[in-house]
Amino acid sequence: MSQPASLYIHIPWCTRRCGYCDFNTYVTDTADASVTTPYIDALVAELHQAGRTLEHRRVATVYFGGGTPTLMPPAGFRRILAVVRDEFEVDGQAEVTTEANPETLSPGRLAELRDAGVNRLSMGMQSAVPRVLATLDRLHTPGRTVDAVAWARAAGFENLSLDLIYGTPGESMADWEQSVSAALAAHPEHLSAYSLIVEDRTPLARRMAAGQLAYPDDEDLADKYIQADELFAAAGLAWYEVSNWAKPGFECRHNLAYWRGADWWGIGAGAHSHVGQARWWNYRHPGTYADHAAAGAARAGGETLTPAQRHAESVMLAMRLADGVDAGELTPAELARAAGYIGSGHLVRHGSRLVCTLPGRLIADRITRDVLD
Repeated sequence: MSQPASLYIHIPWCTRRCGYCDFNTYVTDTADASVTTPYIDALVAELHQAGRTLEHRRVATVYFGGGTPTLMPPAGFRRILAVVRDEFEVDGQAEVTTEANPETLSPGRLAELRDAGVNRLSMGMQSAVPRVLATLDRLHTPGRTVDAVAWARAAGFENLSLDLIYGTPGESMADWEQSVSAALAAHPEHLSAYSLIVEDRTPLARRMAAGQLAYPDDEDLADKYIQADELFAAAGLAWYEVSNWAKPGFECRHNLAYWRGADWWGIGAGAHSHVGQARWWNYRHPGTYADHAAAGAARAGGETLTPAQRHAESVMLAMRLADGVDAGELTPAELARAAGYIGSGHLVRHGSRLVCTLPGRLIADRITRDVLD
């Protein structure tokens, strides 16, 4: 029996583009039916194609990402998930996640989302400090996240995740501790903490290049990561991937499928897919995507992964996980280089697996680059 697959569904709209964001998103003042219906029609067409191609196989996770998926009316979620159930054998305990901006949520909308079949909510909190949010060009206020968590609990959500960003220019250690404490006070089952990445061609990158904002400092980022890890652990959330912590049993199954090399199909504008040894990506612009998806040709390009590519990606992703890398997957030369990091205290051996220590997590990607042939 084939392993279960995962579905990613991209909703590209935002009411405002955050200064650090380089995702495939498009600003709209309103996501009403004139905007959403043609795009959802295209998603449905691609879902039918995916169902046929994957032979209606079992699906264990569905993830609505963006953009801001919760700009889409709950009826859109309901329609999409109905097609998913028609085309695939959906696990009875399937994890169905939507990302959400707190400003797009209300008690009524959350109740409708839960009724539509969404059972996991991932909210972009980012910070609890107003001036840090302003630097990131985030619209919501810190109190809005607190309200949204309470509304989500009342709506029946028992699996909540909050995203935080550390290293924003001007963010002090006290600011970061305030954000971590505020996130923990909401008692989420899952927390993600990402260092600020300055992507080319974003407004944030332009402000830094002009000298208006300072670039992130590596030592500051490391200090904030260590502080967060200590506070999360004390609250009962264990790390399972370098940037993710969860209470036992609440690890994000969808992201674990990515990190463990499982099959997933990305539905929507600019979405990427990985099935077997094939990887492909869709047309990026929603209008262009919709036109091609209606004709059964949403793919803009693709490639067949070589054994070397598959090996490198498998090691890179596993190195970031608490499970670590199976030593049997490494060549003798790679094992010899890994031994140097065991000696330096960045890796530890647990049975047959090599796992990053806390210092190792800070340089996990560098370790991978150095170890690989």
